[in-house]
Amino acid sequence: MITIEDIKIAREKIKDQIIKTPSTYSSNLSKIVKCNVYLKLENLQLTGAYKVRGALNRLMNLSDEEKANGVIASSAGNHAQGVALAAKKQGIEATIVMPVTTPLSKIQGTKKFGAKVILHGNFYDEAYTKALEIQAKEGQTFIHPFNDEDIIAGQGTIGLELFESIPDLDTVIIPIGGGGLISGISIALKTLNPKIRIIGVEAAQIAAMKASVEAGKIVEIPKERTIADGIAVTTVKENTFEIVQKYVDEIVTVSELEMAHAIMTLLEVEKVLVEGAGAAAFAALSHGKIKGIEGKKVGVIVSGGNIDINFLSKVLERGLSEDGRLSTLKIMVPDNPGIISDISTVIAEHGANIVDIYHNRTFSNTHLGQTAVHITLETKGHEHIEEIMKAITEINLIVSRS
Repeated sequence: MITIEDIKIAREKIKDQIIKTPSTYSSNLSKIVKCNVYLKLENLQLTGAYKVRGALNRLMNLSDEEKANGVIASSAGNHAQGVALAAKKQGIEATIVMPVTTPLSKIQGTKKFGAKVILHGNFYDEAYTKALEIQAKEGQTFIHPFNDEDIIAGQGTIGLELFESIPDLDTVIIPIGGGGLISGISIALKTLNPKIRIIGVEAAQIAAMKASVEAGKIVEIPKERTIADGIAVTTVKENTFEIVQKYVDEIVTVSELEMAHAIMTLLEVEKVLVEGAGAAAFAALSHGKIKGIEGKKVGVIVSGGNIDINFLSKVLERGLSEDGRLSTLKIMVPDNPGIISDISTVIAEHGANIVDIYHNRTFSNTHLGQTAVHITLETKGHEHIEEIMKAITEINLIVSRS
């Protein structure tokens, strides 16, 4: 099994090729979650995610013959970019197989480093199978995203940096996909501080490691879609499974809405842009999934920030809706002149902003002489919405949230 010495050797190899990312204390987030929060910002790493650490360590350990034959990998995005950049730095040809559902930003990010990109399948596992088929025919070295000792050791360098920055952390929260990240970090931190608590976080939609640990053996779970595409793995492998069993104290899961809300909170409060997988650890913390952390020093691994801009806009809209800061009201109104003006006056008097207004007499299924008006508002929260709805009913109109 990998040791802290392997991780230290990896750090010496890659230290001049990566960014030593900051571990920042957040007073604002600490107030929200009632513990001392430190963010390890791997979203600021080269390629926007931690994956380049393991990829560099793996490729730097290849033989000259293996380098000449090129490398191939499968990835939903961040491992792809890590391998592509590492290959470019080492002068190695790289082929990456990615699911067709991979966000455009991650595909473009991989291509810009000179890798050949092949899109195949809707899930990571299908891309993985395709990459192995190509590797068997063409003879490249397959670079596994997590079930590889060099990869795990490279990711473990985050643990060394975190300990050196904040040696007295009580708990560290880490996202889990295949388990390479949490394996490397937990080996480093548990060796340096055996009392530290390691918490893993998976998307509830696709929690393969949690299912395996609970079963006491590796199990495959059904394919499901999740906004955390970077940790969407249906089955883990032997290396990471054994390490997680030994070093990880607890695994929790977070919902899609919880991750979406965490993305919005990190962006709004800390000005930190993260993807779904990168938000998973903070989502678990901010939604009360981890007990016994009040007043403790808690490290949160922000693993990546490669989020598609179009998708980000949807996440933010959903988050604002959940917070009650964006809401659509359905108001049944008589088809009389001036009624929309009356409603607008009420809304303005209560300090809300109209974003959109829509009604259609022709295709409405209301009674003749009546129509449904849909108004989208920017508000201050759920109580504010209730206040506005009450004021609208006081002018004899029927209103509901749609």
